[in-house]
Amino acid sequence: MKNPIQLTINIALLLAVAVLYFLHFNNRVVAPAIATDKSVAVMASPNLSTADTTATDEVSEMPALAATTTTTTATPSASTDGKIAYVESTKMLDGYQGMKDARKAFEGKARGWERQNQSMLTSFKAAVEAYQKQAPTLSAEQRAATEQKLQEQQQQVGQKQQQLQAQAQEEEAKLTQKVLESVNKKVEAYGKAKGYKLILIAAPSGTIAYGQKDLDITTPVLAYLNAEYRK
Repeated sequence: MKNPIQLTINIALLLAVAVLYFLHFNNRVVAPAIATDKSVAVMASPNLSTADTTATDEVSEMPALAATTTTTTATPSASTDGKIAYVESTKMLDGYQGMKDARKAFEGKARGWERQNQSMLTSFKAAVEAYQKQAPTLSAEQRAATEQKLQEQQQQVGQKQQQLQAQAQEEEAKLTQKVLESVNKKVEAYGKAKGYKLILIAAPSGTIAYGQKDLDITTPVLAYLNAEYRK
């Protein structure tokens, strides 16, 4: 009788590890992209399921940002006459206080989900250990009935873990989308106020092959975002 029970324990523990890994990786909130209009070009949306955090397999960690498909080899005249610039997506979003607050909010909820997961596993493990101690004194029918109950409990734990994972993915997407909608409006307002025709996104995916450093406006845009966020 030990093998079926040991197998049950292993399955539950593997499920637990998967969920905990997901919850921990989601410390990093991944940013989808900002929509564009005719005057300002910004980020395109990635898949939020996780996080590269595979942003997932995680939550976790809070997938890389995709930028516009235009490959830029900007010239000084483009900066002066056409008012074209770019921002570094990672630097901008990591430094934006709104994103930091969203990550903290998500991490707090992730800790709650982890506590639920640990509680379920502790209860299941205790039930298995109790059965192992009692097994020698039980009849064959009693052992079969107890093992059936343990298998049902294990299935319930697995189902609940899947629910927690889905809840984490949904919450991550919701918090991230809320932040990015705000960033989208602020970047658009900044671009219009400064007379830019186009603001590109330099993302880790490398969609912008080259851009002169004097076209990088990440620092002033980030300062503007944080100033507006604090209002």
